[in-house]
Amino acid sequence: MHKLLLLEDDISLIDGLTYGLERQGFDIVVARTIKEAEKLVEGSTGFDLLLFDVTLPDGNGFTLCERLRRSGSQVPIIFLTASDEETSVIRGLDCGGDDYITKPFKLGELCSRIRAILRRCDRENAGGNILCSGNLRINYAEGKVTLEGKPLELTGSEYRLLCLLLQNSGRVLPRSVILDRLWDGCGNFVDDNTLSVYVRRLREKLENDPSRPEHLKTVRGFGYQWKE
Repeated sequence: MHKLLLLEDDISLIDGLTYGLERQGFDIVVARTIKEAEKLVEGSTGFDLLLFDVTLPDGNGFTLCERLRRSGSQVPIIFLTASDEETSVIRGLDCGGDDYITKPFKLGELCSRIRAILRRCDRENAGGNILCSGNLRINYAEGKVTLEGKPLELTGSEYRLLCLLLQNSGRVLPRSVILDRLWDGCGNFVDDNTLSVYVRRLREKLENDPSRPEHLKTVRGFGYQWKE
């Protein structure tokens, strides 16, 4: 059972999330202030994921996230907030958050994002050479990709983009982050227009209907997200 810390001060939301998440098999610990959350995190190494509201009575979740990252903590963090402004989303991800979900949200969507991040962490901790998403399989050791058991022909940049997306499955990746990661340090710079071309080509190779992608999703004005 994965253990989650919920930092939230809205009693009704606390009750609803605790009930819903526990029914989904998660162990939930609740904190209603930044101070309570800090004590719980410092006193336990057992949390698998943290759910942070942004606006709390004694501070905000962004600041707490920054402090945890500076201390070396790598436990994944999802922000739950009423603000969907692009500046807030960017702040949440730039300070070290792994995902950002806007209130009101459906419990099913939250659970899917939680599980996607936990799967990614399990893969990273296992240090495996295989990364899978449905019928899509990446073999790092061989540098090969298969879809439904059949080899998928990708260029080097398309392969790096696909690996980056699957490694961050469920997380919204800003275009700026993707561009920075795809630049390989050897002068092979990828610009914004080229990234759009790579995304279109991947959709043509991966999606049943590239015009209505189910997996490689565009987040308007921000970036891309791989959905399991």
